[in-house]
Amino acid sequence: MSDIKACVFDAYGTLFDLASAAARCPDVPEAARAPLSALWRDKQLQYTWLRALQGRYDDFRQVTAEALEFALDSLGLAAPERHGALMALFDTLRAFPEVPDMLRRLRAAGLKTAILSNGTPEMLASAIGSAGLEGLFDEVLSVHPLRTYKTDRRVYQYALDTLGLSAGEISFQSSNGWDAYAAADFGMRVVWCNRYGQRPERLPGQPAHVITSLAALPACLGLAP
Repeated sequence: MSDIKACVFDAYGTLFDLASAAARCPDVPEAARAPLSALWRDKQLQYTWLRALQGRYDDFRQVTAEALEFALDSLGLAAPERHGALMALFDTLRAFPEVPDMLRRLRAAGLKTAILSNGTPEMLASAIGSAGLEGLFDEVLSVHPLRTYKTDRRVYQYALDTLGLSAGEISFQSSNGWDAYAAADFGMRVVWCNRYGQRPERLPGQPAHVITSLAALPACLGLAP
């Protein structure tokens, strides 16, 4: 992967720890935090996929709020104050600990860095700011102008068009198997950051590398330690 010119990252679950919202909410019982995070995320993704199939677009903040409403109701935790607190915490998700140094190494090596996310521009700006990652991305790309969601191929093409690069010149990183395989099928060189020990997907496309932390990304790109 020595011919890579840019590293493009999924945001949620890849750079930002989704579990950190429920983990920081004192109004959520500790035993319910992991189930809530998992169900919230599952419904959030399902709602994006279903909307894309229906040709119906609502922005990611609305999708996230509706998914949270479903998850809280399903777990017997529904309360307006709890919902509001969790949505506020979602805007200030913590970055995974290896992320800042990893991004600095890539940029020091002359690589462009970008985010390609379902999140709205406002949500992404808030997450980047709260995680202290300002100035570490050349581009922050939201699906919002396209009014669709991953894995619509137009989303991946948007990154190529914005960066002015071919698919083979981009290393795409995602913790989501479905996203990683779709980007690989599109033609990007993909590093699947399989943080959660998922089994390989039975989908078109094949990641070039599978790692468990983004700390291993520079080595995949042939950068010196």
